[in-house]
Amino acid sequence: MAVKKDLSIEFAGVKCLNPFFLSSSPVGNNYDMISKCFEEGWGGVFYKTIDLWPENEISPIFGTPGNAGEPWTAFKNCEHASQNSLEENLEHMVRLKRDYPDHKIFASFMGQTEEDWKLLTSYADQAGVDGVEINLSCPHMGRENMGSDAGTNPNLVAAFTKAAVSGTKLPIIAKMTPNQTTMLPAAIAAMKAGATGLSAINTVKSLIDLDYDLFTSQPAMNGKSAISGLSGSAVKPIAMRFTQEMASCPDLKGAPISSIGGIYTWNDAVDFLLLGARNVQVTTSIMEYGYRIVADMASGMMHFMDEKGFNSLDDFIGLAVKNIVSPSEFDREYLIRPNFDHEKCVGCGRCYVSCYDGGHQAIKWNEENRRPELDTDHCVGCHLCQKVCPVKDCILPGELVWRDGFKPRDIKLRTHFE
Repeated sequence: MAVKKDLSIEFAGVKCLNPFFLSSSPVGNNYDMISKCFEEGWGGVFYKTIDLWPENEISPIFGTPGNAGEPWTAFKNCEHASQNSLEENLEHMVRLKRDYPDHKIFASFMGQTEEDWKLLTSYADQAGVDGVEINLSCPHMGRENMGSDAGTNPNLVAAFTKAAVSGTKLPIIAKMTPNQTTMLPAAIAAMKAGATGLSAINTVKSLIDLDYDLFTSQPAMNGKSAISGLSGSAVKPIAMRFTQEMASCPDLKGAPISSIGGIYTWNDAVDFLLLGARNVQVTTSIMEYGYRIVADMASGMMHFMDEKGFNSLDDFIGLAVKNIVSPSEFDREYLIRPNFDHEKCVGCGRCYVSCYDGGHQAIKWNEENRRPELDTDHCVGCHLCQKVCPVKDCILPGELVWRDGFKPRDIKLRTHFE
């Protein structure tokens, strides 16, 4: 049954049809591509990054682990800025705003000096776009003080953000790099310098899939490769971590966040909204499956809202933020023993092997009937057995046991797994 819910949202003062945007990347590099994405239902785009230095791309540009045709767990690229001329890019953006006035376009720029940033952001006003994302995060730039070189230096972040803000009256979104221990100092510096909001993450510096003939990584150019950016499902947990940290930081309270990293499905998008994002950006899954995925994202999100009784995105944005705490705040007064459903058990023995070789030797194996038996004296309630079990709901949370000296009370427990 079709479900209709309002997916409109305000992000950084801009009213958007929905939270689904293309991220600044090859998927949003010209008029034809972006017009098609708008027709498919995307709410907006962060246009492919523009800089001031024409530069030939490498060939090949991309790398993936595994064999061709297999679903990507990760995607590595060493791509730089748009290969279009500045004039071409401005023309594309002008035409897009003329033909799709309800859809939102954020230009993306990357400079090397404060003068560069001021000049670049002034072009956004000429193009008539809705906002600007400043790229302080690209992990593989060929020049100093650009991309993540700048994004890991809060002083440069502040100076470049201030310069970018001075060149335009449009909202400025500072794009943060994950290639540092914490992005909070840089994010705080950007907001204090006048940024309207934040986006994160860009790709994660990486090497993948060594070639045993060339003895280098992908992508390889004349037998050489480089540390460059990883995207796809593999980076989603990292992106979630940075989103939650920014959303929960008192010094960033109220800063609108656009989240990027491993978004393939409506579940992925919902995860980021629950962690405080008001906008989600997508690239790798589009490169793998095309713009059409937005229809499934929108439908799934509306069904989720209907099931949970939410009428707007604001009803659930940030609901998970307060529930992500420091390990020092964990409740350590009880343990939950696993419960084995012997009717569903297929007798594979994975729970026994994993517990014995990688856990606490708390499962005994009944050879006669090929079923696990819990040794309660050794079980610490880690639930490794549940994680390796191949049968849905065969191992679920069972008896709750209070540790010595602690009184029973009501607690919130997870009772099933998707």
